[in-house]
Amino acid sequence: MMKRMTMIAVAFASAALLPNAATAQRVWKHGMVEAKSDAGFVFMAEKGGFAEKQGIKLETMQFKGDAIALKALIAGELDSYEGSPGAPMVAFSRGVDIRLVGCYWPGLTYAIFTKADVKSVADLKGKAFGISSPGALPDLFARAVLEKYKLEGKDVQFAAMGSDTDRFRAVTAGVIQAAASSSEFTPMVDKMGLKVLVHAHDVTPDYIRFCTYMSPKSISTRADDAAKFLAASIQAYRYALTHRAEAVKLTREMTNAKDDDQRAEYVFDEVVRLNAIDTEMAIDMRKLTWMQDLFVKTQTLEKPIDLGKFIDTSVREKALKLAGPKS
Repeated sequence: MMKRMTMIAVAFASAALLPNAATAQRVWKHGMVEAKSDAGFVFMAEKGGFAEKQGIKLETMQFKGDAIALKALIAGELDSYEGSPGAPMVAFSRGVDIRLVGCYWPGLTYAIFTKADVKSVADLKGKAFGISSPGALPDLFARAVLEKYKLEGKDVQFAAMGSDTDRFRAVTAGVIQAAASSSEFTPMVDKMGLKVLVHAHDVTPDYIRFCTYMSPKSISTRADDAAKFLAASIQAYRYALTHRAEAVKLTREMTNAKDDDQRAEYVFDEVVRLNAIDTEMAIDMRKLTWMQDLFVKTQTLEKPIDLGKFIDTSVREKALKLAGPKS
């Protein structure tokens, strides 16, 4: 009898040591555009251990474009995702319950790449223009550039060409005549016989690249986890910006970059030079209003949305407290 009681006591003690719903790390599923030469920034929260330190298990899913990640969030497959504000604004205008909770990449490090003999944006009229998918960042940025130079979407032939790398290669091969892609390819243009026709920093300085979005359900039912995820992101961006070697190393690992590929270094230095990342994930209402006005002008949005209802500041406020002061 005594032996049996001892075994029961040991069993209960062992069970008490096992992780349970209250003590185990909570899984947070986050979506992002597939890894490229900015991976040292966007994957640092997960790969650098910052999410783990906040007590959550961060699982990232990669997508060809941010518009696809938005669909995954709407379908309940993600707890959050990051992308440009265009597609979420359109979704919100159509009744989708989604909230912008912070923006960490308020400067757009993007460009229009063309063959070297293309002289101006006007020369693209009637030409094939590579984007990822309708409503995603490359599509909306391309339309913003066309509008800047008094052209419309119908003046070019948009072609869905997958990832940034796919589009850049398509221009190189002559399959398309222009592509909206990450500026990371700039070091390669001379070798490929291409050029940077325009850079977003020069023609659309108020265009926001990445913000983070969540569903109101996640914000309300998983408030602590949401704040921890954002806090981990804030700490990760702070670290990445001040640790060039580590950020570049992570980028190279995530993209399997070859030894002579200098895109990781180029992107890091460009981000610093242009002050493209905001580690505190501030929500710039002026820029969001500018983007909304642009989308209405280009008929991406039928009419303005209520930005006050589109934005939720509560998650970021809690996250900043968890993240602690910026050193």
